[in-house]
Amino acid sequence: MKLLIRPAPEIALKGKAVRRQQMRLLRQNVRKLLGRLQSSVRVGGRIRVEGTWDRVIVELPEDRTLLPEAIDTLQRVPGVSTIQEISVFPWTTMDAVAEQAVQAFRNRLKGRTFAVRVRRHGDQSFRSRDLECLVGAALMSDCEPKGVDLTRPDLEVRIEVHDHHFHIAHRRHRGAGGYPLGSVETVMTLMSGGFDSSVAAYMMMRRGIRSHFVFFNLGGAAHEIGVRQVVHYLWERYGASHSAKFVSVPFEGVVGEIMRSVNSRHWGVVLKRQMLKAAATIAGENNATALVTGDSVAQVSSQTLANLNVVDRACEQLVLRPLVSMDKEAIIDMARTIGTEPFARTMPEYCGVISRKPATRAKLDRVEADEAKMDPEVLLRAIESRQDTSVERLLETMQTPEEVELVQTPAREDVIIDLRHPEEEAVAPLKLNSNPVLEIPFYELNERIQTLPDDQQYLLYCDRGTMSRMQACNLKAEGHNNIKVFTPQGP
Repeated sequence: MKLLIRPAPEIALKGKAVRRQQMRLLRQNVRKLLGRLQSSVRVGGRIRVEGTWDRVIVELPEDRTLLPEAIDTLQRVPGVSTIQEISVFPWTTMDAVAEQAVQAFRNRLKGRTFAVRVRRHGDQSFRSRDLECLVGAALMSDCEPKGVDLTRPDLEVRIEVHDHHFHIAHRRHRGAGGYPLGSVETVMTLMSGGFDSSVAAYMMMRRGIRSHFVFFNLGGAAHEIGVRQVVHYLWERYGASHSAKFVSVPFEGVVGEIMRSVNSRHWGVVLKRQMLKAAATIAGENNATALVTGDSVAQVSSQTLANLNVVDRACEQLVLRPLVSMDKEAIIDMARTIGTEPFARTMPEYCGVISRKPATRAKLDRVEADEAKMDPEVLLRAIESRQDTSVERLLETMQTPEEVELVQTPAREDVIIDLRHPEEEAVAPLKLNSNPVLEIPFYELNERIQTLPDDQQYLLYCDRGTMSRMQACNLKAEGHNNIKVFTPQGP
């Protein structure tokens, strides 16, 4: 069995040198991915990948064991437009072509309309239409079809004739389209693991752009594990022909510095600027020429045009936003299509940097004045403390977060730690009759927990329960076994 791969139409429109380079890269990517597939299933026989300026031919082992997995793999390769299953025969006569077509389609044409499409390469003594009529008559006679429909047939019988052979296409499968991965420069994609960033990462890979991934850890191990899983999924499914890095940057200290130093109306904008500054530094060290984010205009307060303009001024790197004009429904639909929706739906949502009255038309000079109050060493320490991991090994190096107990009714001796920002506490203070409440903002918890008695049981609290669980997982992983989560409304 052979597979005929045609590139996306955009590739055919390129100049000769660019087209040759992209087709060579497409063949390399196909060869590498099918080689990995063959190694994983341990099937004997050699996979051959060849091609010309407008096609790639894959020859699979005769036992057809690899066929379903090979087609599934090829449908996800950027740059592939269609995959056709073909049978190749030596050229003898036109009647022999008709005979092979009848054998191939006898069990598929009954009661259906069809059309015969013939393409010729080289010099033949007949026209394409001559062979189409001959094959069509044979199919009408032997396969009991409903009839011929040249406009909208139920089934197309595709035949290609070359000087010394011809092939018949059996089934046609749609590919991902776009450009071959690696044919465009490298970028650094900012990943939160939600709907937006995962779809943005996929759209870049589909355009042939190799991507590294940077994650700014704002809330502990639970969130990072979720992001690691979705990044590994995206890479393995759509980008495994090229190596990639996953960079985890501990950003809790930066968040704390923002909370202490910056006007609350600018929290969201300043956080995005600090992320871009860090990402630009890391990108420069990894030869990445642009940054990619999942921003969509006006989706949240930090994504107004005015605020995006202020955010972009934080660095000199080009910032790409493939989702800029997409609405949330369309983004979620694409996440379902590419398979990241289940990850995003269950991804922990970080809710620590939410202003009550965020600025929607931030002024650059005011934001920069706020940032000037921050200690620049905090961001530098975060960048220096980052962890780089090969995406291929992300799941090997992943540690499962500690399970934490959820408590609805605290014991009399339990101490409640309210993790909310002081402004949130002031608006809706937590009052309990039987238990003491310590007000420790989440960004100070790691430092303050060291000063608290070890023989006391502590229950972490926040409005949504997300921040408290993240922090509890983080502390338990560090050896604090006296931590639980207070959920007065239930999990």
